[in-house]
Amino acid sequence: MSMSSNASGRAALAETLLPEGFARALGAILLVLAGTAVIAIAAKIRVPFFPVPMTLQTLAIMALAAGYGSRLAVATVLVYLAEGALGIPVFTNTPPAVAGPAYFLGPTGGFLLGFVVIAFVVGRAADYGWSRSAPKLMGAMLVGEVIMMALGFAWLAWFATLSNGATGLGLSTAFSAGVAPFILGDLLKIMLAALAVPAVWMLFDRKDA
Repeated sequence: MSMSSNASGRAALAETLLPEGFARALGAILLVLAGTAVIAIAAKIRVPFFPVPMTLQTLAIMALAAGYGSRLAVATVLVYLAEGALGIPVFTNTPPAVAGPAYFLGPTGGFLLGFVVIAFVVGRAADYGWSRSAPKLMGAMLVGEVIMMALGFAWLAWFATLSNGATGLGLSTAFSAGVAPFILGDLLKIMLAALAVPAVWMLFDRKDA
């Protein structure tokens, strides 16, 4: 399918580029596997920032969701989480932490669930053509970010299994340790992803013109 055949503009970038038939299914599988690799690599990259270093994991997920659309994006994040559940060290803290089912019960369990929400919210926005508009895409990413942070905060405050055997950090500590230090970094990542994907669209539109 060419760009020009998508007259309504209501589709994610990947959906417009994938071929038809069996090749489409194969292409989708390859995109999912490539996406999990990108997320895993991004999770290991630490960039100096204030007040704490940031990884590029959420940036990768948001950018992939904006480019993939909801179906491919959610599938990619679910496969990524499945890789971690199988013991593959794809998460930020693995190692030294050990990947596997128990990892999801730890402090980051709520944030990992939130990755699926980001993939769906941002991907759904892309399905409706919002990935062509930086302001609209940024709005969708902010919504996904807030939901992810809320899930991560609630899990960390009340349900997370801690290394000392306790459960949950409490509201104040969960916010000061698990949310507040990451707000500035995540806002920057949202801005970068929201600007990058529409720019890619512009390149493809010019090529297809």
